[in-house]
Amino acid sequence: MDIKLVKYDCKHFKGAIPCKPNKAHNVDCKNCSYYQKISKRILIIKLGAMGDVIRTTPLVVKYKQLYPNCHISWLTLSPDVLPKEDIDSIYKWNETSLYILRNKQFDIAINLDKEEEACMLLAEVSSTKKFGFIWNNNHIDAATKAAEQKLITGYFDHYSQANTKHYLDEIFEICHQKFSDEPYLLNYNHELSQLWKEKILKQSAGKLVVGLNTGCGNRWLTRLWPNEMWIELIQLLHKGGFYPVILGGPQEDEKNTMLANKTGAWYPGTYTLEEFFAITSALEIIVTQVSMMMHIATALQKKMVLMNNIFNKHEFYLYNRGVIVEPDSGCDCFYGNSCKREKSCMYDLKPISVFDEIIKLSKI
Repeated sequence: MDIKLVKYDCKHFKGAIPCKPNKAHNVDCKNCSYYQKISKRILIIKLGAMGDVIRTTPLVVKYKQLYPNCHISWLTLSPDVLPKEDIDSIYKWNETSLYILRNKQFDIAINLDKEEEACMLLAEVSSTKKFGFIWNNNHIDAATKAAEQKLITGYFDHYSQANTKHYLDEIFEICHQKFSDEPYLLNYNHELSQLWKEKILKQSAGKLVVGLNTGCGNRWLTRLWPNEMWIELIQLLHKGGFYPVILGGPQEDEKNTMLANKTGAWYPGTYTLEEFFAITSALEIIVTQVSMMMHIATALQKKMVLMNNIFNKHEFYLYNRGVIVEPDSGCDCFYGNSCKREKSCMYDLKPISVFDEIIKLSKI
C-alpha cells in the first residue's frame, strides 16, 4: 500500500500503531468503510482538583454534539476520572505530555485553570481559537472577553459573593457556548458497580440507602460538620427506617470507624477510587459537605443533600436532583480556612434540617 493513501485525519488513526478497524477487520485506508474524518481537534486544559475536573466534563458532551467527529484531548492531573470512551486522548501533566501538546495543532484550545503554568501553556499551544485563561504581559489574562468576569470574581471576594451564575453556566459562556443541562461524565466500572448494588441491596433489606460522606479534604476545614451532628443524623435515619452508609477516604477512617461504633451504621471501610465510585453508584441519596463527593454524586445522577457554608451557593448546580442546606446563622468566613467565630457556624446546621430534606428527596 502506498503510504500517501494513509488517512491521517481519521478518528481511528493511532500514530505508529494499528487502528481498531485494522485490528478487528484487517482493513487498511484504501479499503476501509470505518473512516471518520476528524471535524475539529479540541484541547481542554483542566488540571485539578479532581472534583473540578469531573464538573468540567459537560463541555465534552457539548462539543461532541456540535462536532460529532471531533477529536478531544484533555490535559489533567487526574486522568483516572475521565472516561476513555468519550475523550480520545487523555494526557497527565508531565514533560512528555507538554512536549506533545506544544507541537500539535488544534482548532479549539481551552484552559479553565487560573494556575500560571496552565495559562502559559495555552499561550504556547498552536490553535485557531483559544478560550479561557491565558498568559499575557507577564500575568494571567482572559483569552477572550467572555472570561473576564470569571477573573474578576476570582480576584475580589465582594464580586464573587454577588455572583449568581453557577459554574457550568460560567465555563460554557467562557467557551462561547450555552449550557443546556449537558450531563457530567465519569470513568467508573459498571460491572463493579452492579456487584456493589447487589451487596448493598441485600444488606439493607429493602430500606432506602443514604450515603453519608463525612469528610471534605484539608484545604477548607471550615466546611466540616461536627461529629455529634453526624451521630444525631444517623440516629434520626435509623428511627426513620433508612439504611445509613458512612463514606470517606483514609483521612476519615478513624472518624468513620468511631461513628459506626457509636451508631451501628454500616461503614464499608476505605477503598480505591474505582471502588469508591462503585459504592456511591449503589446508594440512593447522598449527604455531603462541598467536596469531591458532590461531583461524584452529580456524575452518578444521585439525589443529594449538599451542606454549604463558606462558598457562594449559586456556584453549585445539582440538575434538580438535590438541595443545598446552610447554617441558620449564616457564615462569616467566605472561602475561609479558619473560623472567625468562637463556635463554628456548622453547629447551626441542625441534623433535623438535613433529615427533613432527606425525607423530601425520598418521596421524589
